[in-house]
Amino acid sequence: MTGVNGESAPLRGIRVLELGTMYAAPTCGRMLRDFGADVIKVEDPAVGDFARQWTPMKDGLSLGFSRLNAGKRSVGIDVRTAEGRELVRRLAATVDVVIESFRPGRLEAWGLGYDVLSAENPGLVLTRVSGFGQTGPYRERPGFGTVAETASGFAFTNGWPESPPTSPPFGFADSIAGISAAMGTAMALFRRERTGDGDVVDVALYEPLMFILGDMILNYSATGHVQQRVGNGTGSASPRGIYRAADGGWLAVAASNQTIAVRLFTAMGVPEILDDPRFATNEARLANDAVVQERVRDWVASRPRDEILQVLEEHEVVASAVNDAGDIAADPHFLERTLVEITGNEVLGRVLMPGPVLHLSRWDGPRYEGVPGVGEHTGEVLSELLAETRW
Repeated sequence: MTGVNGESAPLRGIRVLELGTMYAAPTCGRMLRDFGADVIKVEDPAVGDFARQWTPMKDGLSLGFSRLNAGKRSVGIDVRTAEGRELVRRLAATVDVVIESFRPGRLEAWGLGYDVLSAENPGLVLTRVSGFGQTGPYRERPGFGTVAETASGFAFTNGWPESPPTSPPFGFADSIAGISAAMGTAMALFRRERTGDGDVVDVALYEPLMFILGDMILNYSATGHVQQRVGNGTGSASPRGIYRAADGGWLAVAASNQTIAVRLFTAMGVPEILDDPRFATNEARLANDAVVQERVRDWVASRPRDEILQVLEEHEVVASAVNDAGDIAADPHFLERTLVEITGNEVLGRVLMPGPVLHLSRWDGPRYEGVPGVGEHTGEVLSELLAETRW
C-alpha cells in the first residue's frame, strides 16, 4: 500500500503537530510522515514558515520548502498571541506528537511546556530540536546548522590542509538532527505502547553530527592527537580518494581494507606493488600515501570514466561515479529505488526528490501529494481535531 493512510504504514494513526520551522524540525516531521503519520504544520498565518522564502524557487514556490513539507497539512495560527497559544494547547491535546524548534524556555514562557501539555495528554511525545539542547551552559544560545557544523568539529576537519575550515553547501547538520529526532520520536512512541507514558525527546543540532565524526574526539582524549583536514582521504586508509578520468569525469575509489586494496592493484595491472614494503600494508601505504595516490591518479586518468568503472566493478573494487544532479535523475537504480515524485502541484509539474531514507518490506512508502499553501487546511483541521475534544 502506497498511500499515507495505507493500512501497512507503520505510523498509521499517529498524529503530529509540527510547530517547528525552517529545516531540522520539519525534516523530523517529514520523516514521520514518510512512514504514515498525519503531520499538521502550524504556520504564521501572514507569512508562513520562513523556509517558504528559500531559494531555489520555481515561479515563487520554494523547492526546499516543497521537499520537506509536501503532503503535510498547514494550519495558520499566530502563536505570538494568547488566542493562538490557547489554540495550540487545545490541538496538542488531540495529537500523539508535538515537534518544536523554539529556543529553550520559549514554550514554557508561553504556558505550553510539557507539564502543561502532558497534563491534558499524558501520552504526548514532545520532540524538541534546538541549537545546543535543553540543558547545559549553552542551552539558551541560538543555533542554526552552520553553528552546529562548526561547533561539532565537522568544519575544522572538512577540506584540504591548505584550505580554511569548510561548512557544506546544504543543510547537513539540520538534516541529520531531523532524522535523529524522528528516531527518538519513534522510540518514545514505542515505549508509550508498553507503558502508556509520553516523553520529551531533546535533540541538539550539533550532537548527531558530532557522533558521525568518528574517532576524532576519542583519538584526542586517548592520544592527544588533533585531527586535521586531509582532503578526500580519511587519514586512516590508503588508497582512498576522488580521481579524474581521461574524459574529464570524476570517480571515487575506496580501498578501505586490505582485500579491496589487493583487488584495486590487480585491476590496475600492478599486483606486484604489494611486494614492495612501502605498499604492502595499509599502515605502510598511509606513510607513503602521496606515492600511492599518484599511481592511482595516473591509472584513472589513462581511460574514460565508464571504462575505469567497468574494470573496477569486474574486480569488485568499491567505486562510484561522482554524480551530479543530472546523473542521479537519469540513473535507473535511483529511479527504481530512491527517487519519488511530488504530485498535484501545477507550479512544480513533474519533479523528483529523494524519498524515505530507509525501506521496510511491508511498507512501500507514501505519496507526496501537493505542497500546502499557508493555512490551507486550517478549517479542515480545526473542525476535525477540536470536534474530538470537550471544547
